[in-house]
Amino acid sequence: MITPKTPDEIDAMSEGGAKLGAILQQLLNKAQPGVALLEIEALADRLIREAGGNASFKTVKGYKWATCLCVNDVVVHGIPTNYVLKDSDVLTIDVGILYKGFHTDTAWTKCIGFQNEDSKKFLKTGEDALWKAIDQVRVGNRVGHISQTIQRIVEGAGYGIVKTLVGHGVGRELHEAPQVPGFIKAPVETTPELIPGQTIAIEVIYAMGSGAVVYPNDDGWSIVSSDGSLTAVFEHTIAITEGQPQVLTQVVL
Repeated sequence: MITPKTPDEIDAMSEGGAKLGAILQQLLNKAQPGVALLEIEALADRLIREAGGNASFKTVKGYKWATCLCVNDVVVHGIPTNYVLKDSDVLTIDVGILYKGFHTDTAWTKCIGFQNEDSKKFLKTGEDALWKAIDQVRVGNRVGHISQTIQRIVEGAGYGIVKTLVGHGVGRELHEAPQVPGFIKAPVETTPELIPGQTIAIEVIYAMGSGAVVYPNDDGWSIVSSDGSLTAVFEHTIAITEGQPQVLTQVVL
């Protein structure tokens, strides 16, 4: 069931989201050649606590970390390890904060050090898709308007949507209704309507290859592209208002 938030609740989420956006910016700045993933995780854990929040991802049963750190072909749920970042790695930092009883969730992908033209075009496509999808977050529109926008831009650039993973509602729970796919699963007019007070996490989850994924891990979490191609995720938490969409986890890059 979709539960709209009150203005006071959205204010709390906005406050937490602003803190999370600032944290993500610091994590992205930290992610440089020679830095181990566990160093980024330790920084995230400390910054979340200093901000007066708790790590959202640690509320997920069995997950022990504040971040998901996904390198190259790892799509989502990459656990922090001793892996040391090197030039041309592609890293997704996914992080959430539980603040004043509400979760916000965000993710961003960057190329570490040297960035070639292929990876530059790949990442710009996902970022553009996210912002254009956010433009669809209007009262009276539907989830399908978001989905078709993401799919059109990503597939139009020759990349593959990861169709087994989707965006979601977010609030008192990290994952709430509705699902927000990055592709059309049903006619737009049959998808959930966007209503005032609703808060959703829009996620552009895609790969340079087909978008198909496998679960060849011994950690119980990481999901990778089946063809070994580069992957990326761009995500913001959004509040639906009577006017412009409110980006709660705004990060300036």
